[in-house]
Amino acid sequence: MAIDLEAYTAEGILRGGVVADGRLGDLIETLASLGVTRAVVIPFDGAERRSERIDVGTDDLLIVVAPSTTPAPVHASWHELALTVGPYLVEAELPTLPGFDPGRALVRPTGTFVLLGSARISLAAAPSAGTAGHPLIWVNRYTVERAEADLELSVFFPGAVTSLSSLGGRPDPASVA
Repeated sequence: MAIDLEAYTAEGILRGGVVADGRLGDLIETLASLGVTRAVVIPFDGAERRSERIDVGTDDLLIVVAPSTTPAPVHASWHELALTVGPYLVEAELPTLPGFDPGRALVRPTGTFVLLGSARISLAAAPSAGTAGHPLIWVNRYTVERAEADLELSVFFPGAVTSLSSLGGRPDPASVA
């Protein structure tokens, strides 16, 4: 049985099914590539391409939409953030345990993908062109170029330019685009 896949890549959106045993979150963390059947690639110009099967490297996945069966963290504090990930602007919430202090935390993120909730994804170059909303997503933390939030995020997104939000509320998406 195939696991539904919707992922954002540097070229556009990829949809299809992954034929593998396990949960999608585990597969993207442990496999070097995914075999995607009934693949539909929707590039930015809108001319979709279909293929019976393609292989995509997990490093090429910038954002992966989590299936509806993915559990959200329990008792988490959610921190609003805005990220630039390749050509995308992501406005979402990062779950942390209550009392989490990134400067003093012994637990560091492991793996390539970071779970985010209440995500809105748009093109960074044209955020008014439309937004896709998803309850939970995984972001490839090594592809984040800019991050803004109410807490220091450099440990979550190494290599990204990070800044603390001075807005006291929602991060300003224009400042991370």
